[in-house]
Amino acid sequence: MWVPPEVRDPILWHYPTRRSVGYFGAVRVRDGRFVYRQEREKFNGESFFDFLWQLRRVTARVDRKAVLIVDNATYHHARLHKDWRDSYARTFELDFLPAYSPDLNPIERVWKLTRRLCLHNRYFAELDHIVEAVEWQFMQCEPSASMRDSG
Repeated sequence: MWVPPEVRDPILWHYPTRRSVGYFGAVRVRDGRFVYRQEREKFNGESFFDFLWQLRRVTARVDRKAVLIVDNATYHHARLHKDWRDSYARTFELDFLPAYSPDLNPIERVWKLTRRLCLHNRYFAELDHIVEAVEWQFMQCEPSASMRDSG
């Protein structure tokens, strides 16, 4: 991008109709089970709390302690779900990664592979086409165990 030399800090605006979709996701290292949740609004403490409830329902049937590896995003530390996390700490725990270490989180491999296999160098006319492509790829991870929960 060319910017006149007198402009020190250019402001770049996104196209006004730009929309996006995101996902929360977790991979069980033991058997590769993949759980995800679509998030069209905003990643925040409330939406992450909904995902924690979803994961808790999935892991409650297992007799082992579930440890969720997460980065240090502010919504992972939200006060909104701190009491809940403390109450389930015996069977469900968040393990916070040190800064700049995404390679230690198994879900990062899923995100990278998904981008490479179904999004890279492709044009999507509609946001829904992206969602279809991504969720089709997610279903390839393990069709019988994948869980979709939009909302």
